[in-house]
Amino acid sequence: MQKIQFALGTIKRYETLETHTFEFLKASKKLNDITLSDINYRFITDFEYFLRVTKKNCNNTAIKYIQNFRSVILTAVRNEWIPKDPFTNYKFRLQEVEREALSMWEVEKIYNHPFNIDRIDQVRDIFVFCCYTGLAYADVHALSRDNIITGMDGESWIETHRKKTDSRTRLPILPRAMEIINKYKRHPKCIADNKLLPVLSNQKMNAYLKEIATICNIRQNLTTHLARHTFATTITLGNGVPMETVSKMLGHSSISTTQIYSKVLDNKISDDMGALRNRFETKAERQKDGTFD
Repeated sequence: MQKIQFALGTIKRYETLETHTFEFLKASKKLNDITLSDINYRFITDFEYFLRVTKKNCNNTAIKYIQNFRSVILTAVRNEWIPKDPFTNYKFRLQEVEREALSMWEVEKIYNHPFNIDRIDQVRDIFVFCCYTGLAYADVHALSRDNIITGMDGESWIETHRKKTDSRTRLPILPRAMEIINKYKRHPKCIADNKLLPVLSNQKMNAYLKEIATICNIRQNLTTHLARHTFATTITLGNGVPMETVSKMLGHSSISTTQIYSKVLDNKISDDMGALRNRFETKAERQKDGTFD
């Protein structure tokens, strides 16, 4: 029998859902438990209201808990523990969220800023590495020298499996990322732990990134996940890399997941319209000279 594995984040999310559900039962229904057959449309809408008002969850957080709750209910439906799906008439209303990303100028500003404190310098390097690879914190933390391979083009690539989805990710190493890898080749922690980079805990990373944002006067909330957004938006899509290629490098199982990053950047609009302007100007010049395509 195949062993089913869940990411730690998924497990924690369902544990939190369980806690919220029992809190809701006690606060709203004065109950410690409830039978599956008693869960109906009213229960679901009341639970959503509880998540929004009592737990003060934003719209998308509340809806994601409801979606997780529905996954549990669908298991009950498939096993015929309940006769029908109480979610039949329920509509999910996720709000579109614009993913923030750093501009190329901001990435380079952070990379080129001199830091005299080793821990800050180290965290800055890891963050920039994530900006140029699109790897999530957990994936970068797990990298070793063994994850560096020679691609079919003869260049150095990273090959790894995403912790979140266990999907294989292969991506060429851009020059800036390679500079950072080479910088830490002989770092004691990397040698002792067989790690590619000396990555600190995610909590410490995000704490030090706040310091970096303040020092570099960056308005966005710097996190390791913002670096992933920056790779998708600024580094790749903003430079004309096709979405299918970006999706593959990010390890997404569906291109629809990648499309959340596909906002059109101002510099891309400028470049595209500049090219169009040049074509119009060239055509006008030819018409003026009496020459036509």
